[in-house]
Amino acid sequence: MQNGEMRPYLNPYLAGFLLGLTLLSSFVVLGTGLGASNAVARMAAWCGMCINPEHIMSSQYFGAWGEKPLNYYLVFMFGGVILGGFISAVANSRVVVQVERGNSFSGGKRLILALFGGVLAGFATRLARGCTSGQALTGTALLSTGGIVFMIATFVGGYLMAYFFRRQWHD
Repeated sequence: MQNGEMRPYLNPYLAGFLLGLTLLSSFVVLGTGLGASNAVARMAAWCGMCINPEHIMSSQYFGAWGEKPLNYYLVFMFGGVILGGFISAVANSRVVVQVERGNSFSGGKRLILALFGGVLAGFATRLARGCTSGQALTGTALLSTGGIVFMIATFVGGYLMAYFFRRQWHD
């Protein structure tokens, strides 16, 4: 492999198996599953504490986490996922600054759609009391009805929405 050439992605079956082992390790070591949306909410609480701590502490939602909302295992897991992903991208020569899009869709429109989708997904994860990691991975591993329904709804919704947004990829 020449310098600068991207390495192939990990086999998805092996990656899924390793993700399952990670989830199992989380249950064995921590006594609980994985998730990410709570970490983002806790970071928002921390930002709020920097601006107006009295308001955050009096909030029924954020105040329950106390004066140190970042002192939680999912915050460290979230940071580790970001750092690990970046290290993996650098090690496999996959760091490229770009906006992936189809030729007929502008970069600005793509970024607006990505922002809208991210905000909508973030709101939905708090409303559903968990993200895909928490609901899908941990929920289905525990055979939770909510986790199984979430997985089905995620795939059905994804396929339905792909119909409406496919033009941004197919020219």
